[in-house]
Amino acid sequence: MMVDRQPDVETDEELEELLGFLRDARGFDFTGYKRSSLGRRVRKRMADTQIASYTDYRDRLETNADEFDALFNTILINVTSFFRDPEAWTFLQREVIPELLAQSGTEDEIRVWSAGCSSGEEAYSLAIMFAETLGLEETLQRVKIYGTDVDDEALRDARTGLYPAKVLEPLAPELRDKYFEQNGSRYGFRSDLRRRVIFGRHDITRDAPISRLDLLICRNTLMYFNVEAQTQIVDRFHFALREGGFLFLGKAEMLLNDADRFEVLSMRQRVFRRRPGEATPPYQPAPVKIRAGMSGELHSMARNRQLRDLILDAAPSAAIAVDSEGTVILINSHARVQFGLTANDIGRPFQDLEISYRPVELRSLIEQATHERRTLRVNGAERRVADDVQYFDILVQPVSGPDGLAAATQVTFTDVTLATQLKSEVKRVREDLETAYEELQSTNEELETTNEELQSSIEELETTNEELQSTNEELETTNEELQSGNEELETMNEEMRVRTEELDEARTFLEAVLTSIAAGVVVLDQGLKVKSWNRGAVELWGLRPDEVLDQPFYGLDFGLPTVKLRETIERCVETGIRGEPLPVAAVNRLGRAITCVVQCSPFDGHNGGVVLLMEEGRTNGSE
Repeated sequence: MMVDRQPDVETDEELEELLGFLRDARGFDFTGYKRSSLGRRVRKRMADTQIASYTDYRDRLETNADEFDALFNTILINVTSFFRDPEAWTFLQREVIPELLAQSGTEDEIRVWSAGCSSGEEAYSLAIMFAETLGLEETLQRVKIYGTDVDDEALRDARTGLYPAKVLEPLAPELRDKYFEQNGSRYGFRSDLRRRVIFGRHDITRDAPISRLDLLICRNTLMYFNVEAQTQIVDRFHFALREGGFLFLGKAEMLLNDADRFEVLSMRQRVFRRRPGEATPPYQPAPVKIRAGMSGELHSMARNRQLRDLILDAAPSAAIAVDSEGTVILINSHARVQFGLTANDIGRPFQDLEISYRPVELRSLIEQATHERRTLRVNGAERRVADDVQYFDILVQPVSGPDGLAAATQVTFTDVTLATQLKSEVKRVREDLETAYEELQSTNEELETTNEELQSSIEELETTNEELQSTNEELETTNEELQSGNEELETMNEEMRVRTEELDEARTFLEAVLTSIAAGVVVLDQGLKVKSWNRGAVELWGLRPDEVLDQPFYGLDFGLPTVKLRETIERCVETGIRGEPLPVAAVNRLGRAITCVVQCSPFDGHNGGVVLLMEEGRTNGSE
């Protein structure tokens, strides 16, 4: 079956137009990415927004600024973790780092670049590895780690250095406790070592590389680019590394056609070393051809310009200059040291630098200064770097060209941290002195009031003393009364003891009487519950007292049918007259049928209860 391929060609052209739009509108150049994976991810985002064509999706980007971020997050795959592929990191620490240290002097700076660092786990893994190998103090003095990526959102996460506990699971517990501090539900990378890691936005396909590197790590990033882009990137990496510097790639990447520039240290772990030899610097500007007659004049002009550049670079205050297009054209020495910038940041968009929005939003101030053609000043801007706090007076000064139009803007940072701290300290001391003076006055007034209160208290104490003496006399009288009352209580106690003995004796006598009666005697209270069950009842029916006491009489299950006694008992309770003996057929404890003669008598001494006297009469039938 024939298939029309024309729509695919048009779609590819529309994709190229969309990529060109992204490059021009936001400065993201994806033209070097592999079209298969790039197109697949763009179409995934289009499907999420329910848009069918690239043209309609471009309209969506032009009308919705937030869609750019969503698209970039879909295209830029941020897959990373601490010490990802542990075997490769082990090789790096045991084999590569010792050679790297042997190549450098004992006091030389060690420069490392993590390209495509995403949210920073790889850069912080490098810091931990060097700290474990060199020791923390030497790492803080010698090692500088650059982490770069094109994803601003990922870089913001990297700069915080905060990670949830789940992200730290690949770390050994001792490393986590040593290099991270718990901050709420997350863990923060230790601040002193954090200062040795510098994060910045960098596009490895376009921007000039960081130079003079001892180690360059770019793992699983090259595989997203086509062959041409990969070649350009490897050229940049070769330029960035020192002779003998190491290149660490991902599992899906390798250098097959660069044996003349890189030697393989471990193909399995994708570790390569730059071979000795001069490289052609691809970033030097081409020489300008001039006429012979002008050479002396141009030489003088170039010398003067060089002197001006040196003077600006050595200026005592940090300074950054931005041209009318928003591109950085000057970063002097103090600015580089103060804000962690490099000469490679010259030529980058100012908005890509962290200094453009921290400690204050400078882009809007630059626009205002350019528009109003006047110098703006910000005093005491606070900048926090880990646990340190710095203060700067910032001067935003527009620079006009020969035509009177704004050609550039210079931003000067004057470090007033010490002055601000002194001012704050003086203010605090003054406030403390004022507070102390007010407290002293208040204390003096309180002392005077306390003195008056003491005088009044002394008088009250004297009065109270007299009252206490009178009370003491009353207590003595009361004590005598209590002694008399105690004697009376002792007498009453003796009488109660004698009466208790009499009651015990009477109880014992009554129990003996009931026990000695051969017939069964059962006492019921007003509610017809069993209150007494003598030995005769036990012998007759086989139930012990603890089984029947406080139980309803009619609910007992034994050989006597208690229902037949209900009428006799109720009549005895109502009339208070002893009833006639009532013969009842029953079964004794031995299971023998008997005739039980029951006589019911009122028990006036127990609130209307009754006493049942049960005796065995003649037997039913012959024995």
